[in-house]
Formats: sequence, structure tokens, C-alpha cells
Amino acid sequence: MKFAECILSQAEKPYYTAIVFLMTICESIFLFVPPEVFMTPAIIANRRRAVPITLAATLGSIIGGAISYMIGLWLFDSVGVWLIEHFASMEKFYLAQQMFITHGVFLIVLTAVTPIPYKLMCMTAGFIGFPFWLLIGVSAIFRTGRFAIVGFLLWRFQETANKIIKKYFWQLTIGAIVAAVLGIGLMCII
Repeated sequence: MKFAECILSQAEKPYYTAIVFLMTICESIFLFVPPEVFMTPAIIANRRRAVPITLAATLGSIIGGAISYMIGLWLFDSVGVWLIEHFASMEKFYLAQQMFITHGVFLIVLTAVTPIPYKLMCMTAGFIGFPFWLLIGVSAIFRTGRFAIVGFLLWRFQETANKIIKKYFWQLTIGAIVAAVLGIGLMCII
């Protein structure tokens, strides 16, 4: 059995919803793999899984974002400084802090719907003490919208997506990784 077919067969199992939930939590804290990578196999394997998988991804992402916020809020002096020094710089952190003061809601929306790492925005929001409920509320709206659009498109074009995934599995996997790297690179440039 080909690797893509093996993944699709596993994605049909009931426990896969929990895997999507846990992986999107991790994605919102430390993984640099777009959440759609976890959502796609289950929905194209069985289109009836679109709603539960989309909800699992949304809830996992919001919970992970809240944890990233808490890391920024409570662990700035230890974990936060280490993360900044290894993935960016203090100068970029201060620039991000100034951007948050001016454009906080826009930055939440931007990272909620693009490959720019959502986790770094959430940690930064915690570092600077951005209002938690505003972060969660705006994130919930736009992360839900993003995942709902992806879920709907995969549901709507399930048969075509299934054929494409089976044919271009590795190219799409590499493309998702490249998108994540570009998002990280863009965050580092900002």
C-alpha cells in the first residue's frame, strides 16, 4: 500500500479527530506545520468527517493559542527570552511589541488566516500583556473561518482532492513545509 493510501486509511479511524485536535494544539505552540496538513487526510478520506475535523482543528488551535499566550505572559524571563534569542532577536521583539500596541487586532487576523506563525503572535501578545479575551475572541472568529473554508473546500471537492493527494502526496507535503518556512521567514523579516 502506498504511503498516501495508508495515511488516508488511518484518517478514517474515529481516533483521528483527537489526533487533529492534539496536533493543532501543538501547531499553535511549537510545531511549524500548517493545520491543514492534519485536516486534509480525514476529510478527503471521508467527507462526512468535515465538520468534526474542522471543529477539532479550531478548538485545538484556540487552546494552543491560549497556551502560547500564557507562555508569553508567565514565562517571558525564561522560555520567552530563549525563544526570542533562538528564533528572532530582542530588537525584533521590541518592534513586534510596538506593532502590537498600534495594530494588535490586525496582527491577530493576519496570523490567524495566513502561514505567518500564529504561535509567535500569541506569545508576543502574552509578552506585552495584550488583552487575553480580545486575542481569543478575534482568533476564534478568524481561525474558525479559515478552517471552515478549508473544510468546506475539501468536502465540496473531496473526490478530486483525493485523486490529487494520492497522485501528488510528496509534492504537496513539501509545499506545505515550504509554506511554513516562508511564514517563519516572513515573521523574521517583520
